[in-house]
Amino acid sequence: MSIPDRLTDATPVPPVAPRRPTVLRAHGDERVDDWYWLRERDDPEVIAYLETENAYTRAMMADTVSMQEALYAEIVARIQETDLSVPVRKGPWRYYSRTVEGRQYAIHCRRPAEPAEPAEPAPTSPGDTTTDADEQVLLDENDLAAGHEYFSLGGLAVSPDHRLMAYAIDTTGGERHRMLVRDLASAEDLSDQVEDVYYGLAWANDGATVFYTRPDDAMRPHQLWRHTVGTGPDADVCVHQEDDERFYVGVSKTKDDAFVVLELESKVTSEARVLSGDHPDGELRVVEPRRQGVEYAVEHHDGRFLIVTNADAENFRLVEAPVERPGREAWRDVVAHRPDVRLEDVDVFAEHLVLYERSEATRRIRVMGVRDGGSHTVAQQESVSSAWGGANPEFGSQVLRYEYSSLVTPRSVYDYDMERRTARLLKRQPVLGGYDPARYRTERAWATADDGTRVPMSLVYREDRVRDGGAPALLYGYGAYEHSLDPFFSSLRLSMLDRGFVYAIAHVRGGGELGRRWYEDGKLLHKTNTFTDFVACARHLVAERWTSADRLVARGGSAGGMLMGAVANLAPELFRAVVAEVPFVDCLTTILDDSLPLTVLEWEEWGNPRDDVDAYAYLKSYSPYDNVTSGPHPDMLVTAGLTDPRVSYWEPAKWVAKLRATDADARVLLKTEMGAGHQGPSGRYDAWRDEALVLAFVLRSVGISA
Repeated sequence: MSIPDRLTDATPVPPVAPRRPTVLRAHGDERVDDWYWLRERDDPEVIAYLETENAYTRAMMADTVSMQEALYAEIVARIQETDLSVPVRKGPWRYYSRTVEGRQYAIHCRRPAEPAEPAEPAPTSPGDTTTDADEQVLLDENDLAAGHEYFSLGGLAVSPDHRLMAYAIDTTGGERHRMLVRDLASAEDLSDQVEDVYYGLAWANDGATVFYTRPDDAMRPHQLWRHTVGTGPDADVCVHQEDDERFYVGVSKTKDDAFVVLELESKVTSEARVLSGDHPDGELRVVEPRRQGVEYAVEHHDGRFLIVTNADAENFRLVEAPVERPGREAWRDVVAHRPDVRLEDVDVFAEHLVLYERSEATRRIRVMGVRDGGSHTVAQQESVSSAWGGANPEFGSQVLRYEYSSLVTPRSVYDYDMERRTARLLKRQPVLGGYDPARYRTERAWATADDGTRVPMSLVYREDRVRDGGAPALLYGYGAYEHSLDPFFSSLRLSMLDRGFVYAIAHVRGGGELGRRWYEDGKLLHKTNTFTDFVACARHLVAERWTSADRLVARGGSAGGMLMGAVANLAPELFRAVVAEVPFVDCLTTILDDSLPLTVLEWEEWGNPRDDVDAYAYLKSYSPYDNVTSGPHPDMLVTAGLTDPRVSYWEPAKWVAKLRATDADARVLLKTEMGAGHQGPSGRYDAWRDEALVLAFVLRSVGISA
């Protein structure tokens, strides 16, 4: 059973978007875009069309309403709705967040840390939800979200003296925030309000100065601003404006609070400037001037800068430099380049450095002694797993807070004694309803691409699943921006696994799972490797009898949605259904238009088709919207967000219209969030209901109705 056959009298007629041809010209080439007019967000006809599509999707999914309710009930039943994060000590306080059953958003809290207490908190038993009588609520997102269809907390930073808190909120999904400042003693917001703030907040050491960034009209964060508490926004000072449209601005602080760091980054180049945390009105100082293709990030440790960089090191190395002379000529290796290990980041402690690395598609942690330089890797229980750093604000601690998960092991929080090399489990994400990880299996598989490249996949399935080629499977992919799809646990997947699915993650080129070269081989003029790698993974699942083509579903979002569009054109016969969430499918038109959000920033990822005829031709050759075929397509569920600043709603809307016009038998649904952006619904219950709809679509597409 799949999307209902439209030949019955009861089946609704799909919406038809009128063709209004627009001719797009570049490099002597002409493209006719019949649905370019859908870009007019303020046109009532556009809104009416999107609403009609939503109504059609509801009608076509009406036969799954009871299944959606059952799936939603399953999802909620596995989640401990009232829960508490493991507290993190920072100075005289322990900070944590908690959730309450029935409430959509998190509550941020703290409680005093008694001087006699150890530097790290006592273990929290799995599922422990107790709170203390001396709890202080810093911010309740539910209160801020009241009356808004959408809410997102874009940043939260407590001042070094723990008296004030700066935070940023978004109530449209457009990712332009309002910054406010709260007095934590009175729990009241001060008069300070700054509009149009992007992500990133950093306090100076005076506890009265906060730095923030602002976006330009194209949603590129291009300015760093300084705000003094108690003054109006007219008194704020623009500390830096970045006029090179390839670069975006970020702000952070070194762990020891010695420096505020201005981060200037393009997709392939970076520059850092530092400012004394004690002198917020001082001058920014360049660490190393930008050089095309050279990336670096800065931390401070005991009078020296520690710098992770790809200078003369494709997979990055760690160098040190004196604060007085931080430039490249003074860099000295601390951890040399290793061709088989990608160094991603470093955390600093008084006596240890913690290296976050990636090798053979596995994310791991290495601890290095400051005095002797000796190092060891923190053990991971499963080969297909991931470990990453948690909150570690205390520079003087010898205990590392880290987190661990696999496709069968829920997210787990550990304290690791770096001297004794012992780990202590503090909390494991509760999974209610009798979840037993021993009933599930995870493993690594390798597909072979057309050019002979081995492509890793991470698999999870029930131990009693029969591998005879007849069972269903879902293959997930992304493959862009060097973003790695690490094998994390999700209780939401259990509804598929318990119905016989194998869930597979395709670690295709364009991601970062196998180092910088893996990324380079899936971008610019090598982008199609991402698509053919995914197809190779699908073929491997079929050939190895994990599934069959008529029971295989593909899923991806954003750049992964582009992947979905490309493989639906490239190998539609391999997939029974496709879920494409906020898909970047009209990529050529978007990347040609430098007035759109983020376009100029993206040229170093996808190429600049405006100025480079080869980039134009290559993008045109794979752009999903430009390459829709007339042949049969898989069933498709496509999503969009009306206020999405990253992938404009009209990309999926135009794609769906063209699919229907090109393939009369195309069975495709479009669901547009009319009050949300790129991330979809913001509340956790709303997000779970959204996931239940997607799961119902997936299950129905392979013939599962309950």
